Amino acid sequence: MSARSIVPFGPQHPVLPEPIHLDLVLEDETVIEAIPSIGFVHRGLEKLVEKKDFQDYVYVAERICGICSFIHGMGYCSAIESTMGIEVPRRAEYLRTIWGEMSRIHSHLLWLGLLADAFGFESLFMQSWKLREKILDMFEMTTGGRVIFSVNQIGGVKRDMDSDTLKLFIKIFDDMKKELTALTKAFLNDYSVNTRLKGVGILTKEKAHELGAVGPMMRSSGIEIDTRKLGYSAYNELDFQVITSPVGDSYARTEVRINEIFQSIEIIRQAAQKIPDTELSLVVKGFPSGEYFMRAEQPRGEAIYYVKGNGTKFLDRVRVRTPTFANLPSMLEVLKGCQLADVPTLILTIDPCISCTER
Repeated sequence: MSARSIVPFGPQHPVLPEPIHLDLVLEDETVIEAIPSIGFVHRGLEKLVEKKDFQDYVYVAERICGICSFIHGMGYCSAIESTMGIEVPRRAEYLRTIWGEMSRIHSHLLWLGLLADAFGFESLFMQSWKLREKILDMFEMTTGGRVIFSVNQIGGVKRDMDSDTLKLFIKIFDDMKKELTALTKAFLNDYSVNTRLKGVGILTKEKAHELGAVGPMMRSSGIEIDTRKLGYSAYNELDFQVITSPVGDSYARTEVRINEIFQSIEIIRQAAQKIPDTELSLVVKGFPSGEYFMRAEQPRGEAIYYVKGNGTKFLDRVRVRTPTFANLPSMLEVLKGCQLADVPTLILTIDPCISCTER
């Protein structure tokens, strides 16, 4: 038997977008086990509900993570609205859906760029982020922000998109699809990319279920679950299919995310055609009482928002379960038996967001 050695990996590493630390147990160049050590980022955000008005806490929820900020704010607002029995105007729900899908597109494009950077394809990285900039421009045009948007509020949204803006966005997306098609051919058909992704880090359907994987990590192992199908916001009035792959390797996880980008564009197109002409928000009176458990589909997978109100302006509890936390066991599973050179790519295939995980 070869001698075993322990090599520290992270939290500072050229390919890591987030501070993940692993102790890799190696036999020669083969990873036998990966031992995680998380806990570098703690900001006490959930504790702040005891000192922040439940209306003001929307801004705190958005700051759980920059990349996932919009759906964090939407998930929190939806949970509070449910405890208060508030029926949000349909136009606001449609706008939340459009912004939510734009968040999914920009998050997946960011991830594709980081993946390309991990295996040294710098021009592919730059092209992915160039397309992402177009989404951020659209966010800036409609919300005023490029990272934190602050358009969600209890009872609806603060800003609108008129018909001309929606038509402009559809045209931009139509133009983007041509560039996206060329971009994705490089990810899915290029020989050098395929050698780094195909057959690497296989997560079987059984293991994905056993370890509680979520999002593209789960769907690329053949499990057809997407919490958007629960019908929150405007999703119950839009037609889309859950994108899956039966293969379960790094290539499948890439393919699922790429197909979700094209799917999100079509969801936005449907929403733009069906959006009703109602008010944007309701005047909210009273305070949250009782508890509610909200599930939302972040780009990285299912996120859970739990709120508990006591009839005052300060909540008793807010708890967020993020998709990266759920996917960590699956990440450790796919690392077992891989080559040391594949570790950065395999970590990235869960699209880690440690800022979300450690609040």
